Amino acid sequence: MNDNINEHSQLKTQAAIARLERFSKLTDSSIGIPFTKFNIGLEAVIGLIPVIGDVAGFILSSYVLVEAQRLGVSKRIKSKMIINMLIDFVGGLVPFFGDIFDAFFKANTRNTRLLKKHLNSQLVSQY
Repeated sequence: MNDNINEHSQLKTQAAIARLERFSKLTDSSIGIPFTKFNIGLEAVIGLIPVIGDVAGFILSSYVLVEAQRLGVSKRIKSKMIINMLIDFVGGLVPFFGDIFDAFFKANTRNTRLLKKHLNSQLVSQY
């Protein structure tokens, strides 16, 4: 019985990570810049709209935090995620340079990696 619960929990975690990786790719690196190897995402494009775009990007970024909450991640990890979100938000507010910053910082990818690393370390410590 306990193995079934662990297996269900592991499947739920893997599904969440897969969703977050797709989300991060869409928001942070889904649009290729021609003649370069650099990608930007929808969040960087939305961020071109002064203030409103940055607020929308912040709201989008909260999805990763919501998933972390659903998975029962510690306050320490969620705090790191919030810090990344705030850095991305505040950095994006600076005219022109904020748009460049948004394209490079990629908070959703950072937070997804942070969450994935934490969940994988928990999984390893269970076995």
